[in-house]
Amino acid sequence: MSMEKVTSYEDASSYNNFYEFGTDKSDPARYAHTLKTSPWSIDVQGLVKKPARYALEDLLKLSAQEERIYRLRCVEGWSMVIPWIGYSLAELIKRVEPTSNAKYVQFVTQADPATMPGLGAGVLDWPYTEGLRMDEAMHPLAMLCFGMYGELLPNQSGAPVRLVVPWKYGFKSAKSLVAIRFTDREPTTAWNKAQPNEYGFYSNVNPQVSHPRWSQATERRIGEDGLFAKRRKTLMFNGYEPQVGQLYAGMDLKKFF
Repeated sequence: MSMEKVTSYEDASSYNNFYEFGTDKSDPARYAHTLKTSPWSIDVQGLVKKPARYALEDLLKLSAQEERIYRLRCVEGWSMVIPWIGYSLAELIKRVEPTSNAKYVQFVTQADPATMPGLGAGVLDWPYTEGLRMDEAMHPLAMLCFGMYGELLPNQSGAPVRLVVPWKYGFKSAKSLVAIRFTDREPTTAWNKAQPNEYGFYSNVNPQVSHPRWSQATERRIGEDGLFAKRRKTLMFNGYEPQVGQLYAGMDLKKFF
């Protein structure tokens, strides 16, 4: 991506979508201190030759971490530029050796009523689930993330480990992961299950496909003059079209939204 001004840590850590802690953008920063992030592990299950439970400590050692400055574009029309810390999801996938029948990857997140007060609101069918096609999950831009801004992930940003898929809308980048499942069928995803006409499985950033209730043609960068900031044109695949466009060659991106 071209060099852009990085969103301030204060803005990135105080304006969040994490419905397990409430639906207001300020709720996660206010309430996510209750999230218990240690001990933590991720179960890798399904169509793999080497299923395993990885403790967080083992995940951290799996591959060298690096800082990547990625855009985050949310379906509500706002965006940020964040320096994430982690490594390509493909590093984990290669370790567990998916079988030839594995076509999709499902991600399952923490759902603990004792530490996540938003679960009681019934906004979604918990736990939160997301999914990628195998070639999407293997793309080097797809990232297992453990930190941001040179620090460990704050709770409200998906601690202790989350997914970051920068060419898709932010809700695809599942937070506080507890399981990764490999399957031969397109997995159920939380928002698609709740509102299938609004949130498709692919959820690629596409300014040509409007949300049923608003346009996706422009966006507002958080931290730039508040609500009065000049809106930016939304970039196809969030600006990563040169890197990921080939994944969708020949697809009808209005049908497979």
